[in-house]
Amino acid sequence: MHRRERSPDLYPRLFQIGWFTLHTYGLLVALAFLSALVLAARQGPRQGLDSAKVWDLGIVMALAGILGAKLGMFLSEREYYLEHPWQILSLSTLQSAGVWYFGLAGGALAAILMVRRYRYSFAKVADVFSPGVSFGLGIGRLGCFSAGCCWGKPTMLPWAVTFTNPYSHQVVGVPLGIPLHPTQLYEFILDMALFWYLGGLARRKSYDGQVFSTYLFLYAIGRFLIEIVRGDDEQRGFVIGHWLSTSQFIGLLCILAVLIFWWRRAGARGGQEVAHEASRPKTRS
Repeated sequence: MHRRERSPDLYPRLFQIGWFTLHTYGLLVALAFLSALVLAARQGPRQGLDSAKVWDLGIVMALAGILGAKLGMFLSEREYYLEHPWQILSLSTLQSAGVWYFGLAGGALAAILMVRRYRYSFAKVADVFSPGVSFGLGIGRLGCFSAGCCWGKPTMLPWAVTFTNPYSHQVVGVPLGIPLHPTQLYEFILDMALFWYLGGLARRKSYDGQVFSTYLFLYAIGRFLIEIVRGDDEQRGFVIGHWLSTSQFIGLLCILAVLIFWWRRAGARGGQEVAHEASRPKTRS
């Protein structure tokens, strides 16, 4: 008796009418952006931000994030695109989400420019968006799972997944008929766990920037570990031989930046406490 192979990519396309195709990935990515904006707009007033301005910020940040992610993809795979420049406008390139960290950087840059217009604190805005971004990224990873992209290395673990849809292989290059780590689901679990944790942290945070820095730190660690079992090496790019992927390298920089931020803040807080103690009037005992 042959074991029936489980295929999670049964529906990379929801339907097709003539030239128009509605991909599951595209629909879930759209839902991801919308859900992130809705959650941020709900969180904004709790942090003293106007929900309408949060929507405006979110739309601009989303567009900048998409451009940043695509730019990161072109840079990490520059040799391929230099040899095949026409692939920049290909279907697979347009459907690809790109490099997440570059997308985050693009959105953050847009936020830095926009907050000046609204006279908001960047740290507070980043805190407001962090839980929603984590939730939206998790939904987006389900889109990756439906399409087959961002696949893992071969494994014989009981929760391995086997892709069998030729369309997925044609569009994203996922290997067929081989049990693989479900790295898309690993990150979905990571993102949803962070969403739950950050939501609670946002209600009890002690300073602006705490939620965002915590998100960046924990996501970088989780993503670094998931990258170890990613199997799409040719599509991710590496910066140090074949030891560190682009995302792992950027993740290490993010971890270092957060640690410096926390260290400097702890030092500044300690200095304030010393100054406050010194300013208190002395009493005789």
